[in-house]
Amino acid sequence: MENTNIKEGIILIPDFSGFTEFVFNTKLYTGEYIVRQLLSTLIDMNNEYFEISEIEGDAILFYRYDKNPSYKKISGMLRSMLNAFTRKVEELSKSLSTAIDLSLKFIVHYGKFSQYKIGNFQKLYGKPIVEAHQMLKNGLAEYPSYVLFSNSFLENSQNEEDEFNEEKKRHPEVGVIHYFENQRDSIIF
Repeated sequence: MENTNIKEGIILIPDFSGFTEFVFNTKLYTGEYIVRQLLSTLIDMNNEYFEISEIEGDAILFYRYDKNPSYKKISGMLRSMLNAFTRKVEELSKSLSTAIDLSLKFIVHYGKFSQYKIGNFQKLYGKPIVEAHQMLKNGLAEYPSYVLFSNSFLENSQNEEDEFNEEKKRHPEVGVIHYFENQRDSIIF
């Protein structure tokens, strides 16, 4: 059986760091409101560039079929998403008079995957989807607020990697982690 629905594309997963502790230490209604606001902010900053496959708790599975992904465009979008996320955290912290100890990490991966439909849902299928989820639990990052560009993405993108001036750490078996502005404790732009 041949699947003509297999295409090359980008997998992007923004994920909150500190989410489990946040859920356990925040009232149900307040936590749900904060998470909904933060996820909505990320979706709005996407500007419909990526499609949404799933929203899973504190993470969004974005994808885009693209044979020539642009490192510069993706890195600029991630910076915009992080800035909007940071502003929203500050706004919500102030308006709700509560500390919101969440940061943001991004996984950017590339490969061949397919899509199928179950009821009203579109599901992605393929090795890159599993790999991207595995990268979320990487143990490689030294501090929060980073993007992990997989080797697969870097090898297939129009790679202007020096566009990111932040500290970076290369992991030959996985890819490159770029930290945003050396912000280990708090994110303030």
